[in-house]
Amino acid sequence: MAKVLLEDWKEQYRDERIERMSRDEMSALQSERLVKQVKNVYEHVSFYKKKMDDLGVEPGDIKGIEDITKLPFTTKEDLRNNYPFGLLAVPKEKITRVQGTSGTTGKLTLASYTNKDVEVWGECVARGLTMAGLTAEDRLHICYGYGLFTGGLGLDFGARALGAMAIPMSSGNTKRQLMCMEDFGATAFACTPSYAMYLAEAAQEMGVIDRLQVKTSINGAEPWTDEMRKQIEDIFNINTFDIYGLCEITGPGVAMDCIHHKGLHVYEDHFYPEVLNPADHTPCADGETGELVFTTLSKEGMPLLRYRTKDLTSIDHSTCECGRTLPRIQKFTGRTDDMKVIRGVNVFPTQVETALLSMGGQVAPHYMLIVDRENNLDVLTVMVEVTEEYFSDEIRKMEALRERVGAVLKQALGVAVKVKLVEPKTIERSEGKAKRVIDNRNL
Repeated sequence: MAKVLLEDWKEQYRDERIERMSRDEMSALQSERLVKQVKNVYEHVSFYKKKMDDLGVEPGDIKGIEDITKLPFTTKEDLRNNYPFGLLAVPKEKITRVQGTSGTTGKLTLASYTNKDVEVWGECVARGLTMAGLTAEDRLHICYGYGLFTGGLGLDFGARALGAMAIPMSSGNTKRQLMCMEDFGATAFACTPSYAMYLAEAAQEMGVIDRLQVKTSINGAEPWTDEMRKQIEDIFNINTFDIYGLCEITGPGVAMDCIHHKGLHVYEDHFYPEVLNPADHTPCADGETGELVFTTLSKEGMPLLRYRTKDLTSIDHSTCECGRTLPRIQKFTGRTDDMKVIRGVNVFPTQVETALLSMGGQVAPHYMLIVDRENNLDVLTVMVEVTEEYFSDEIRKMEALRERVGAVLKQALGVAVKVKLVEPKTIERSEGKAKRVIDNRNL
């Protein structure tokens, strides 16, 4: 299928009343839901009762959404300390689903859902799919992992709510993925952006691009750049959309961008967003970068107050060109725990990706950051994959390319790095979330 051009795009709304609601109407809805939710968790979740009591806050102090700053924060550590069911606001018998993520170490981060929670989750994903131009006639090939990870099932629930065909491939076996995309006539697919790039490369090698019917891809679960978006769109000749979510809040479907790609629309009738200064937790003005914090306004099973996501972004409450009044969060610069401080300079993997993609195809968008400490100094080594067109066995040519890459990265990052060029397709491809950083400093 041919990529739909912006001027030919027909904007669709899953729930126009909510998606174009005035700011005053939305604030009233959020206030009503917040007041009920605070009373609910105070009465049914001992963790929150203690938190609020420690702050000297009672449910009656929360009269509207403007009072949200009086409430306590929730962190991932709180979830782990109350694992597995210590944060439930309903009896365990009403929990019909659990989802989780392993994180980096230790116990799962577990989220619990009632039937209504699952329905809301599917409806929010369906809003995003509609925003991406999908209808009940589409066939969505889902190559996010299924299981406790929310990616696969979240898109599956969304396809079901939309009435579209779900193709539950899960992850792995790329050749089989492409065969089924062709055989089943998939019109859209969903996966991480790094795996979408991998699929694009594989489809080119197999010569199947022109035989696919895909028109749209839904990509999320990791930060990615506009440069990578353009590469995926150009290879597949499709439109791509960025979807955002996290297990603790609901899974994919918390936010998604529209065809204008001016930020991801947050479904704030269910998930109230704040962007706060990470240092003092004061609210950031629109356009200022800070930590994204969510309060679940309607969740029954495991509602969370002011959950600190560690994702860094900014927010824009102005009306979008698509007509939606839902606020938009910008593409993430990274996470507070992904950021590496190298000799006093903040470095995010997405900065490296943007710099490499600016080099006109000399290097591939596959890289690895390795941080070491040598003689009490931080040393950042960036492994970069050279494209086949530019790879050479002539040392002089490779040394010149290495110097060019080093100069581009130094300008982008503000700190000198070591560059190690490697042959095409030697950096491990990821079928899930790409691992971009190895920190050997043991800080």
